[in-house]
Amino acid sequence: GVSSPIGPQAVAQLAGDAAAALAAVFLDDDRTSALLTLQLPWGHNILLLEKVADLPTRAWYMRQCVDNGWSRDVLATMLKTNAHARQGAAVTNFAKTLSPSQSTLAQQTLKDPYVFDFLTLTDGFRERELELGLLKNVEKFLIELGVGFAFVGRDKRITLGDNDYILDLLFYHLRLRCFVVVELKVGAFTPEHAGKMNFYLNLVDDTLRHADDQPSIGLILCQEKDGLVAEYALRGLDKPIGVSQYELTRALPPSLSSSLPTIEEIEAELSATTAAGTKSRDQT
Repeated sequence: GVSSPIGPQAVAQLAGDAAAALAAVFLDDDRTSALLTLQLPWGHNILLLEKVADLPTRAWYMRQCVDNGWSRDVLATMLKTNAHARQGAAVTNFAKTLSPSQSTLAQQTLKDPYVFDFLTLTDGFRERELELGLLKNVEKFLIELGVGFAFVGRDKRITLGDNDYILDLLFYHLRLRCFVVVELKVGAFTPEHAGKMNFYLNLVDDTLRHADDQPSIGLILCQEKDGLVAEYALRGLDKPIGVSQYELTRALPPSLSSSLPTIEEIEAELSATTAAGTKSRDQT
């Protein structure tokens, strides 16, 4: 039969001067990042070249693509939602509740805000609707959470004495080697949310955590938060907790949103078009 050998990606086939030229276009002689360039498909490199002018930021996305196996569509989504600016931005108490190495990794694992623009929820939605919407889109949800999150279950029931307590969402993080409890909140963050999460983490550590696991981590996702209130609420708690906001749609940049017509302008244009059409028919 006719042989059709499968070779490496087009970029990886470049050698010598061609590879050096491509690396120079992307990274101005940054050798480490040049190696990343050669590991990415051509489409990824072109997309990054078109969308990201800042070289360190571009290198960050390249590293994420290589480490996390992002497809071109996932990369496009991450660029659209400014993933580099959101990574590591959650309010946490990790520095005081985790070892230095675990604290650094955990901080960089969380984002703020999380963007769930794949959901279509009407105003006045409830926490249960948000939870079900995320689980119906679990693949996109996991991509937004980031590499390493493994879904364990929803509405995890833990019994203490005569009472049952229900966790919204439970994950295990493969790199952090710990359980991650995610609580979804409609509305603004309140200090009571932190106390409740601290209680849940005590239950998880005592009933689910294995001897080789790292301390369980809590992530409170709310629609709004005051960073200072969150910092004070986490101060003094002995369990590692992060607080982040979530967005259902990403706000348009001012330069873009200002160029879009308003509803009133669209209606006026439609009215003018209709009037012109009616006048033309009357004249014929």
